[in-house]
This record gives sequence, C-alpha cells and structure tokens, in this order.
Amino acid sequence: MSDWMFAQEHSSQELARLHLFSVKKKQGDRDIEFVITVREYATPPDGSLKYFAKADKQTNQSAAPYTPSGWGRDLLSALAECIRAVNRFPYEGD
Repeated sequence: MSDWMFAQEHSSQELARLHLFSVKKKQGDRDIEFVITVREYATPPDGSLKYFAKADKQTNQSAAPYTPSGWGRDLLSALAECIRAVNRFPYEGD
C-alpha cells in the first residue's frame, strides 16, 4: 500500500490518485485526441475494482451520447477497457 492512501480519513472521501493518458482516434482523415483520466482509489467505491478510467469527450453524440469509461483491478485493464470504449462509436463533435 502506498503512503498517500493514509491521508484519507474516511472511505466516504473517495481519495484517488489521478493518472492522465492521451490517445488519438483515427477517424477518416482526422485524428481526434481523447484525454483519459484514470482514478486509483485508496478505498474503491465497490470494494473490488480499484481503478476507474474515463475519457474527456463523448462519442455517438447524435444518437445516444456515450462517455467512454472502464473499471479494472489494475491500471492497465481500466485504461484498456476505456480505449476499447473510445473506439466503439464514432466521434461526432466539432
């Protein structure tokens, strides 16, 4: 256990370390950059999955807007799940 986790006084505070990543989605002749924030919880909200990844942009905006995200027991699995979700639907923004 890392020492930063001891700063949390109560699990309801949901203390988390943030990890930032950038991924480009190739769509036609455009590169769309998504910034993914992965939260590493000191005390996971559900008790088992410690990492939650969420993209900064939505996809599928015209039909049913979807924010790519993913949970995992480790950073890699949460990040990989989020990247798969980024690629699931087209980006229809700007």
